[in-house]
Amino acid sequence: MRIAQVAPLNECVPPSLYGGTERVVSYLTEELVRLGHEVTLFASGGSQTAARLVEVCPRALWRDPQVREVLPHHVRLLELVFRDVSQFDVIHFHCDYVHFPLVRRYKVPTVTTMHGMMHPPDLWQFFEEYREVPVVSISNDQRVPIPHANWQRTIYHGLPPALFTFSEDGGDYLAFLGRMSPEKRVDRAIGIARETGVPLKIAAKIYPEERNYFESTITPLLRAAEPLVEFVGELGQRETNEFLSKAKALLFPIDWPEPFGLVMIEALACGTPVIAWRRGSVPEVLADGVTGYVVENVPEAVNAVGRLDQLNRRECRRVFEERFTDGRMARDYLRVYGRLAKSADPELDLTL
Repeated sequence: MRIAQVAPLNECVPPSLYGGTERVVSYLTEELVRLGHEVTLFASGGSQTAARLVEVCPRALWRDPQVREVLPHHVRLLELVFRDVSQFDVIHFHCDYVHFPLVRRYKVPTVTTMHGMMHPPDLWQFFEEYREVPVVSISNDQRVPIPHANWQRTIYHGLPPALFTFSEDGGDYLAFLGRMSPEKRVDRAIGIARETGVPLKIAAKIYPEERNYFESTITPLLRAAEPLVEFVGELGQRETNEFLSKAKALLFPIDWPEPFGLVMIEALACGTPVIAWRRGSVPEVLADGVTGYVVENVPEAVNAVGRLDQLNRRECRRVFEERFTDGRMARDYLRVYGRLAKSADPELDLTL
């Protein structure tokens, strides 16, 4: 198939450090190329891919100090994508909603993966208007607030199996990996470490808008918990692999309806179990008592830390290989692409 992948321009593909959506776009794009498809990737400069790359801007917008507005760059992105849609059998968007009016006006099969939380006050009327635009969810829970969208399928994220190193033994510390935002609840992770006495390492990106939260709320907690708790900052892929594979468990103490939570399957790929709050996608991603523990509060999480020796790290890796690889993700998307493309052109030959 001739497939366009349209990435957000905020980070390069794959991102050098933090960037969940761009990371998933990279995994999907490279696997589709490996499977023999003709893939065009629209992304920022600095992106690396085996596909044909269309560089929309010189560098990732969040890494460019001269950029003040991201919208103009994404409007131009759409101009490049829709300039000649005849070259694609399907266009796969990963950049929210700005393209929806054009999707309605061009006769080309498209699908859009919704990577974020579905907030009804903002999106209810929007999806009432665009009921016909095909969308994919990354968890069943993500769909709940907007049930009337044109959901095609739930497709869980996947990773290349060789990307993370399986560790039979793990290590002696708990890990927290994610954004330094209030809804990620790193304060809960610190509390769990203090209650259990198990060391905690925190790897987190701090966006400018989250700096005040970090300095006013988290920094005092870090100082009070030294030397038990260590803040190691933002990590690249190699450092993340080592960080997760050597952890005793990943803490995922979220306080919001997480659409997926890529870090959970990154941990499972290392054989590292996850202790996570029962919010959003968590019960879909984790098998309670098998790949980790799904909890409701800090006392339950503290209890779960004491039961980590009951979990099998090989089973965590096996479940990852069964459910969360890039190959499985690509095959799921190809089924959606094929159905949409055939619906638009029943005579289309989709064989490689």
